[in-house]
Amino acid sequence: MTLVAFDFDGTLSDSEMTVLLGEQCGVADQMEEITQRAMNDEIGYAESLRSRCDLLEGLAQDKAEAAFDQVVLREDAAMVIENLNEAGIHTAILTGGFERGVERALEKADVTVDSIVANRLPIEDGELTGEVEGPLIEGTKDDALEDLAGTVGVDMADTIAVGDGANDMPMLEVAGLSVGFDPKPAVEPACDTIVLSMAELHGLLEAEGVL
Repeated sequence: MTLVAFDFDGTLSDSEMTVLLGEQCGVADQMEEITQRAMNDEIGYAESLRSRCDLLEGLAQDKAEAAFDQVVLREDAAMVIENLNEAGIHTAILTGGFERGVERALEKADVTVDSIVANRLPIEDGELTGEVEGPLIEGTKDDALEDLAGTVGVDMADTIAVGDGANDMPMLEVAGLSVGFDPKPAVEPACDTIVLSMAELHGLLEAEGVL
């Protein structure tokens, strides 16, 4: 068996969940600036995530749900996942983004993955608290990938990681095959190969004998 682990924001989806949430409370520009600094490895991911989520304090739950409703998979992403599932490959999403947005996008595309490792936004009295919880705040994607590989019984040499940003570098550096999806310049050295579309990724997986 092979395990294919995807980043979500910027990879499976061209949505940026924190920006969509920020648009609901008028702080999207501030969030985008923080996001870009993190993706270019200028500030630490945990710091950037907490800073962005802090800006969401007080956002009503219905507005958060409206933001998650806007999260969609990019073109051909569902096709890639479906074909991997049909081939018996363990599919996973490892994201510092939020579980609810990932689930909503998968539901809309009528596709499933075997594992989702993501963060959560706590709600109290019908509003976001400004906090963030989950395994991929301080935790890194290399540990998440290694844990998942151990759980499903896949050697690390048989894992494939697909990502684009600085927080994807740890899993790209330890995966058997590291695929940059239109990666940021700082991420390119960690990639074995680069693709610019999901259709191109599908072709690569075929060429590698995964599909």
